[in-house]
Amino acid sequence: MTVTVRAAKFMILAGAGAALMPLTPAAAAPLPRPAQFAMCGVCHKTGAGEPSGIGPNLWQVGGRKAGTLAGFNYSPAMKASNLTWNKDTLSKYIAAPAQTVPGNKMAYAGQKDPKALAAIVDYLLSLK
Repeated sequence: MTVTVRAAKFMILAGAGAALMPLTPAAAAPLPRPAQFAMCGVCHKTGAGEPSGIGPNLWQVGGRKAGTLAGFNYSPAMKASNLTWNKDTLSKYIAAPAQTVPGNKMAYAGQKDPKALAAIVDYLLSLK
């Protein structure tokens, strides 16, 4: 195979450029599942393509409008909540589900430990 000097330089520069490209957030792996998520994991799946369990699958929950994951039977209250899941709304909901969305189906009293709450929310938002 014959490669001209000009082509060889291009190939080297292209290869170097590709190696130096920063990772995009979409390419980043999810954070490790925090121990505090164990209770959540009983009802919620978090893997891409996994079917929902007792609760909806939380893969790509960040930015999703509440009550809209196809194939899950949400409560009328969740469907009408008009929430979009982000750091603030997830924090409020996980801390006090019954107060944040009265009439929702999630049987969970809420996470009161601020550090555990932050770890859970950060984990959920990393599921992309």
